Amino acid sequence: MEPLRDLTSLSRRLSALPCRRSVALACPHDSHTEYVIGRALIEGFARFILTTSGELSPSLMDVIETHRDYVRVITCSDAAEASREAVKAVRRGDAEVLMKGTVNTDVLLHAVLDKQNGLLEPGRVMTHITAASMPAVDRLIIFSDAAVIPRPTTEQFDAIIRACTDACRRFGIDSPRIALTHCTEKINERFPHTLSYAEIISRAGCGDYGTAVVDGPMDVKTALDAHSGDIKGIRSAVAGHADVLIFPNIEAGNTFYKTVTLLASATTAGWLAGTTVPVVVASRADSHVSKFYSLALACL
Repeated sequence: MEPLRDLTSLSRRLSALPCRRSVALACPHDSHTEYVIGRALIEGFARFILTTSGELSPSLMDVIETHRDYVRVITCSDAAEASREAVKAVRRGDAEVLMKGTVNTDVLLHAVLDKQNGLLEPGRVMTHITAASMPAVDRLIIFSDAAVIPRPTTEQFDAIIRACTDACRRFGIDSPRIALTHCTEKINERFPHTLSYAEIISRAGCGDYGTAVVDGPMDVKTALDAHSGDIKGIRSAVAGHADVLIFPNIEAGNTFYKTVTLLASATTAGWLAGTTVPVVVASRADSHVSKFYSLALACL
């Protein structure tokens, strides 16, 4: 499979899916969500179960009428019930992806994380994955965690890397190169995350992550720019060629996310992994195009 190198080439990849993916979408009551629904239906890769907490707009009703064979609407009393109904659709096997519309993320996650009726199985780690297309980089960059895990433990880093390598392989990157990022390039007890990095590198050497290559710690510039690695004398198959950036904490990951979208013209797509199906919880500040790409990658 040819690797997915940027988000704009998603349409061609999605057209090869054997059938439409079923998406449970809670509270489709804003223009961005309407755009996502309409474009996904036109491009033919999704069908929808819409759980509503209020009246649908006339424009969305027109979209539903045009594509009525691929849209089902469930009317709910409020956002909490809409979230529960969307999660129920997944648990019944009626939906393969869960997405939020205008419902607050914490309300949707309350349903997702419900111990009896949610989507996170005991022992699993939920993490947020972002894929970014940036003009200065010739490939799709995947990074984590920018939204969920504040201070990953070694076992959480392990789960994050497994989720990222799985995503890479689904996008055609068979041997992902993974950079464990930090402000230092040495294992140092003053930076406890680097001790976790040392254990992760050991596991990678034992084949725990398949054909993935894992190295670090290294800074983001070294991970993405081979010249920087050469100047520093870093000899690594990852330096300058990273497909995945693993951040030491949520502050670093979230700052990188916001910086590349504002200052580096990055187009991003994100979803939650570790749950029984991908969960799209786009930020309120994300563009309608970013939200579309988030759903598209989740379906892929």
